[in-house]
Amino acid sequence: MTGPAKIVVRYQNGSLLKGYAQDFSPGAQYFHVRADGAQPSKPLTRVVMQELKAVFFVRDFVGNGGYKENKSFAVSKPLSGRKVEVTFQDGEVLVGTTTGYEANRPGFFLFPADDRSNNVRMYIVAKAVKGVRFL
Repeated sequence: MTGPAKIVVRYQNGSLLKGYAQDFSPGAQYFHVRADGAQPSKPLTRVVMQELKAVFFVRDFVGNGGYKENKSFAVSKPLSGRKVEVTFQDGEVLVGTTTGYEANRPGFFLFPADDRSNNVRMYIVAKAVKGVRFL
């Protein structure tokens, strides 16, 4: 069994929270995070889904600030789901694949086009999205 997921929570107001998801569920109104480096005795942070832009399930918390993520798909890589470009209200654009996008859902998972991305997958909160375009 694996432990809690390593995540970076991005709020619509631009703030970040790095830590470990304790009870994340895409359909929930909120979940809890143990902040990275927090003492076990410290209370968990309650995260309200509708305040978020996205939840990034990451390989590590540091990442590589100088790395420019590739926004195109490798020709040789087999894909699962539909290719999609997501544009957020703040102008950020992510490219990847999704198997669960429906316009009327509160959110959906996106898998990055770039295999070398620090993001393993992302949960996109629909309220923070300006547009979704299938590629």
